[in-house]
Amino acid sequence: MKNVTITLDPETTIWLRRESAERGVSVSRFVGDLLRQQMQRDRRYELAMKRYFSLEPQPLRQPGERYPN
Repeated sequence: MKNVTITLDPETTIWLRRESAERGVSVSRFVGDLLRQQMQRDRRYELAMKRYFSLEPQPLRQPGERYPN
């Protein structure tokens, strides 16, 4: 584990301390969990985007047909 120092405005600090206390975890654990969750969401998004762009394009219509309304 690495230590990191962050600077927060007073309103955010109050919220952070209250939220971590309600969950029964330390401020450090709470912030770490939030960041880990965001990292996992970002990774899933990147993976989904790569999968989507790896698909072959599909035509919306057959040659000679009109596009749907």
